[in-house]
Amino acid sequence: MPLTVLHLVGSAESELLADVSLLYARGCLDALRARALPDVLPGADAYEHVVAHVSPDGRWRFPRDLDVESVAAAPSCTLAEAVRRITALAPDVAVPQMFCRPGMTRYRALLELLEVPMLGNRAEVMAIGADKALARAVVAAGGVRVPAGVVVRPGEPVTLEGRAPQGAVVVKPVDADNSLGVTLVPDAAAPGALEAAVAEACRHSPRALVETYVELGREVRCGVVDVEGELVCMPLEEYAVDPVGKPVRDHADKLRRDDTGDLGLVAKDAEHAWIVDPDDPVVAAVHAAARAAYDALGCRHYGLFDFRVDPDGNPWFLEASLYCSYAPSSVLVVMAEAAGLPLARLFRLAVDDVLAPRPTVPPARTAPSPSAREVTP
Repeated sequence: MPLTVLHLVGSAESELLADVSLLYARGCLDALRARALPDVLPGADAYEHVVAHVSPDGRWRFPRDLDVESVAAAPSCTLAEAVRRITALAPDVAVPQMFCRPGMTRYRALLELLEVPMLGNRAEVMAIGADKALARAVVAAGGVRVPAGVVVRPGEPVTLEGRAPQGAVVVKPVDADNSLGVTLVPDAAAPGALEAAVAEACRHSPRALVETYVELGREVRCGVVDVEGELVCMPLEEYAVDPVGKPVRDHADKLRRDDTGDLGLVAKDAEHAWIVDPDDPVVAAVHAAARAAYDALGCRHYGLFDFRVDPDGNPWFLEASLYCSYAPSSVLVVMAEAAGLPLARLFRLAVDDVLAPRPTVPPARTAPSPSAREVTP
């Protein structure tokens, strides 16, 4: 018998994030339908996929597929009706693919309340990861370097380490994604510059995080995957930045709409991002920091962590991205494929864990995890 997989998609608050969710979820569905092979799923025919779509007006739909026509044609229903339908369906596992704040927290918590086994990180972990100030505090307590920073609201004075900030700072919304509202202020003492950056960040969030600018360096992302109890760091992905032309990545480096209005991913070609050679000297330090961040945050199945690497090779934590869509274009999937860990196997690792969870005593994390090249598909 196939396993029933519920894909929770859409957004409860934003048309943009609803489109992002659909973009990735379509890729996930296509990939899993094509790659659910007998050697990956022994004793079963395949997966049976069911879609639950949430729109910004709070209505639910259960379309037969994720093309625009199917979503539009599906009858809408209330939350109560959706709960009854999911309960009757009794899915074996759920893949949450909502990237808005409610989707990452309340809707994941709903799946937990309905006792639907869920892939990925739990709602309380997502809530910490989605708040950049909380995430940096937690990973700092776990021994990971973070830039000096402070959280402010519009009009509040800004002090870093007890004094007015000097030199360059980066200002970002505390809980917005895709680099919305991020500003590099080259001189925090310049009249009005810091205040304007805080105001811009607070267009996307009630609070702004002001951090000391970490000199480049490099900017990399590290994925960590739980492979049967062992934390395995994936090959690093590096992003195109330079001290003069692109000192920080902004929203235009993440998402872009074409002339027809369709949403597309920007940082998916060799010009914008690439896999780092595993023998690069920076890899070991970033892997150690990523494993420490994973443990500090209490992640499950996987985690993604962004680091700024200073000119001396020291990684500084920037933020956590604690979700994976299982689409071929998803960063974690790209890293895993580069490590010889196919998408279908990556997916199945999480499925097996939630269907037959390991003992509650966590495995020891003190020994170095194997390199990505040692992953057995």
